[in-house]
Amino acid sequence: MEYNTKKHQHSLNIMSEAGMVTLADIVRARAQLAAYLTPTPLEAAPGLGDKVWLKLENTNKTHSFKIRGALNALLGLPAEERARGVIAASSGNHAQGLACAAALLGVRARVLMPTHTPKRKVNGVRRWGAEAVLFGANYDESEAEALRRARAQGLTYISPYNHPLIVAGAGTMGVEIAEALPEVERVLVCAGGGGLISGVGLALKSLKPTVEVIAVCAESAPAAYNALYDRALPQVWDTLAEALSGEIEQGSITLPLLKQVVDKAVLVSEAQIADAMRWLVDEQGWLVEGGGAVGVAALRGGLLAADDRATVVVVSGGNVDGETLRRVLG
Repeated sequence: MEYNTKKHQHSLNIMSEAGMVTLADIVRARAQLAAYLTPTPLEAAPGLGDKVWLKLENTNKTHSFKIRGALNALLGLPAEERARGVIAASSGNHAQGLACAAALLGVRARVLMPTHTPKRKVNGVRRWGAEAVLFGANYDESEAEALRRARAQGLTYISPYNHPLIVAGAGTMGVEIAEALPEVERVLVCAGGGGLISGVGLALKSLKPTVEVIAVCAESAPAAYNALYDRALPQVWDTLAEALSGEIEQGSITLPLLKQVVDKAVLVSEAQIADAMRWLVDEQGWLVEGGGAVGVAALRGGLLAADDRATVVVVSGGNVDGETLRRVLG
């Protein structure tokens, strides 16, 4: 489906000034990714409400939405940068997405991961042929070292969120939602560094400005919530939502985009995340990681009401390791 970008020119200009990403960039990303990825399904979730659907990114390649942005970013690299190789920091899903994208395109990739990263995610990176380096007690330490190595070794650093092509790639999900459910009125999106919700929100607000975009953050990983409400809530690194952890780097393109496209944000607790993960297994039959379950947690925890609006909840990933899963289900 092709969209008339001139029809949405006013909103596109606003978004372009805020974050250097436009609907045209997202449509272009979608065309590029079509050769490698298929749209993920929308599945009804009557246990959450009569008009609630899950956008199942856990069914995507590498079981996470991150492949969208990582592949789009590598496709946009000049040939000489691809030849030198790329480096990144990630608690897991961006790492696997980048490793998969690098394998598809023949690019050498190295990923620094916190030492507490679940084994499933580390092994996933290595299976795709990328180098996984365990470094740092948390994401921020891994990121600082990856940036240092990028400068020292002449490698291109691929941020998990602070990159126009990453945001545009993530935004392709918003276009899929608008196509599959034209009557959509509300979307719940997990928020960490803001790349996913910036892209999805930009796409949906450009195509249907009345859509309400809600950021769902973990209490343990409140960076996006802090940015939106000018708060200073602390990080808690030992969390089920480890994929959302880390601060948003100063000057990130996602900071102005968050303020442009997000209508409100809520925080969910560890107990609510665990409940959502159990519910997704029991009622929908899906293994979902903590960061991917926060939207369901917000509805089940009563932070948001399941009203008569057509609502899509983004399930961002399913990479949960066995030890964590046994603890949650037990």
